[in-house]
Parts: sequence; structure tokens; C-alpha cells
Amino acid sequence: MKTYFATVVIALLLSTIFCHGQSVNDSVVYVRKIYKTVDTVQLTAHIFYKPSTIVKKGNTALAFFHGGGWAFGDPNEFFNASKRYAKLGLVAISFQYRLVTDTGNNPEKTITPVECVIDVRSAMRWLREHASDFGVDPNKIVAGGQSVGGQLVLCTAMIDTPNDPQDNLKISPVPNAIISWSGTVNTLEPWCDRLLGNKRAQIWHISPAHNLKRGLPPVIAFHGTKDTMVDLWTVSFFADDMRALGNHFEIHKYEGRQHYLGDPDPFYARLFDEGILKETDDFLRRFGFMKP
Repeated sequence: MKTYFATVVIALLLSTIFCHGQSVNDSVVYVRKIYKTVDTVQLTAHIFYKPSTIVKKGNTALAFFHGGGWAFGDPNEFFNASKRYAKLGLVAISFQYRLVTDTGNNPEKTITPVECVIDVRSAMRWLREHASDFGVDPNKIVAGGQSVGGQLVLCTAMIDTPNDPQDNLKISPVPNAIISWSGTVNTLEPWCDRLLGNKRAQIWHISPAHNLKRGLPPVIAFHGTKDTMVDLWTVSFFADDMRALGNHFEIHKYEGRQHYLGDPDPFYARLFDEGILKETDDFLRRFGFMKP
């Protein structure tokens, strides 16, 4: 009888410790890595995952890129979302990229939106090159961006240049799916023109609306009807043009919401709310990036 009870107790302990194959200590791990150095500037990748995830193969990576008009913003805006997706078994990374520090009308700008595009393309190449470090399938890399982060992510898929000559150009920066929250799709506007300085001739080249093509990865977009920073009509026209070329582009419109879809809830840095992320989950499941 004692042996029986001892066996039952051990079984219960093991079921508690290894419930569904996960340790009770299988909490989210945060790692900060430098993915690129430009002169003295070190650009960082902020990585979130569970230990039980990275011992597996075939994981999905979700790369986040913040907004802020190419001049503001911070990777920590996506930290709570990264933790959420890490808990769901994905490897989530929030990337830093260079920002325009001179927002005045100076034509000799060192950093412009062009450099932002270059850095995000570098980040995607770095992630694909190091996918095996986190058990990630290099064909299961999803990129998500808010505001201009959406434009930057689209540029990883829609254009072939500009690129950093330090990058391994044999590695594709194209994500396997794209998520856009209040994303910019047309850069032909005064603020971008001002930030480009003497590179303003490239404003067309980094504008997703002016670089449409067939065969792009599936895209889901979320947008408020009262967004005054990125007008909804620009995204609606972009959606029509994408679909006309046979690309998958779905847009979820939120009546009365503005640029920060999560206002007034600050948990996700006002970028979105849990309801929007559940719609995002559904998109990821439909395309095989998350388990049912």
C-alpha cells in the first residue's frame, strides 16, 4: 500500500512539473543581441522565448518594428506583445533601427527614412541567418509593424534595394507573412519628404504604394476609420491594388478608432488591444504560423 501511494504522489508531482511537456519554470526568457553595427552605433534585437520552445524545430518567429515617423519610437513598445507571443510558443523579436535625429529642413541628413529601410532589411536577414539558433524555420518568419513600421516591413518584401553592403545579400529579407497595425503604405507626404533631405528623389522607391508587384506574402492590416496620421483611404486603395495583382491582403477596419488602435488601454503601448491580437492570431493560424 505504501508503495502504491508513493507511486501516486510521484506521478502527481511529475504531472505538475511536466504538464504538457513544459516545466513550471518555463517562463519567458529575454535576450538582447546586437544584430548590426554601423560606425559606432550598435543596433539591437530584443528576443523573447520560452526554453521549451527553442529546443524544438520548426518554430515561427515574429519580428516587430515600431512606428514613430522614422524619427521617434522604441523597441520596448512591442515588449508586452513579444511576451504574449512567446508564451504562445513563438519566438518574438522587437528590433531597433536607426532614427532620423535631424528633423529640421537640412538637406545634408546622415540618417533618413532610406537608412531605416536598410536597417530593417538587415534585421530580417540577420533573423533568417540565425533562425536555427532559436529552432526557427527560416520559412516561417512573420514581420509586423505599426505606423511607419508597417511601411518598413512592406519594403522588406516589395523592393530589392537599398541594402547594406555589409549584409549577406544571398539571404532574403522577405518575410513569409506581414502584419500591419495602422501601417503607412504611401510615403508621398510632406513629413517623409522633409526627413529625406537630399535623398528626396528616393521617396518613390520606398513607397509601398508605388512598388506593387505580384507574388507577395500574405498581409493583414488593422486600421481605424478616424486615423488622421495615416488616412484609411490610402490603405483601402492599396488593398484594392494588391488584390488586383493576386496578392492576399485583408483589412480590418475599426469604426471611430484613431491611429493608436489600443487607446486608452496602455498595456500594448496603445498600439492595439487584445481583441486585435486575437484577430492576428487567427490570421497566423490560417496560414500555418500558429497551432490551432
